[in-house]
Amino acid sequence: MRTVEPEVFIVARPSLDYDELARYLAEVGGESWLERLDRGDLDAQNLAEFAGRLCYRSFEPGLNPNVVKIRQDQSDYLRNILASAHGSVLEHVSFSFVLHNVSRVLTHELVRHRPGVAISQESLRFVRLDELPFWFPEWARADDELMKRATGVLEQLEQFQLWMAEHFGLDEEGVPFAEKKHRTSFMRRFAPEGVATGLVWTANVRTLRHTIEARTAAGAEEEIRLLFQRIGELMRREAPALFGDYVVEDGAWVPGWRKV
Repeated sequence: MRTVEPEVFIVARPSLDYDELARYLAEVGGESWLERLDRGDLDAQNLAEFAGRLCYRSFEPGLNPNVVKIRQDQSDYLRNILASAHGSVLEHVSFSFVLHNVSRVLTHELVRHRPGVAISQESLRFVRLDELPFWFPEWARADDELMKRATGVLEQLEQFQLWMAEHFGLDEEGVPFAEKKHRTSFMRRFAPEGVATGLVWTANVRTLRHTIEARTAAGAEEEIRLLFQRIGELMRREAPALFGDYVVEDGAWVPGWRKV
């Protein structure tokens, strides 16, 4: 039995093709917008701004006869997107995370957030357990008697996993993979729901904003609350203009604008 901590890694983020943007903008007359754009590490924000401006052809005044004035500052522009609940443009902006050492308790809750996400989770039908990594919250680690009994249960379950592998002869030469998969699928039934696992979780910004708010709320399950507090911190650094409106109150991330 191994004690672990949930971890988050951002493994993919938006990447704009500015040459193709320039070709499009030359067609519609919006080159000046691209000239004033910061091309640093702000592709997520740039994509959201581009999608919003395309809707109204508001790259510069005069392209749309109805638009005589535009917000030139990106932070002001995106703040108005959030305030006006123009959330559809945020769906173009997606991030991919590896959620590492999270329990199946957490993943069972996470899959309830379905719109705007993609999930690829480690399969215990194929991956045989030879240990049971497990996360304990601080209050549990402070309870000596609880930890003694809990780790004892986990160690017994872990030994049973090893015994089954030997009993089924899974490491003997020539065992077909189909047989290994069949037995491993049975063996996973004796792993606790709290066993640590991993997955790739991709979500667009609109979904991220909702999930961060919902899963850091005071009533959220404690492990998923901890995880999304960390995701909120990561996203505020990644795209401050899209996540800078949150106020953190006792760990709960409360957005300045809801229903985006």
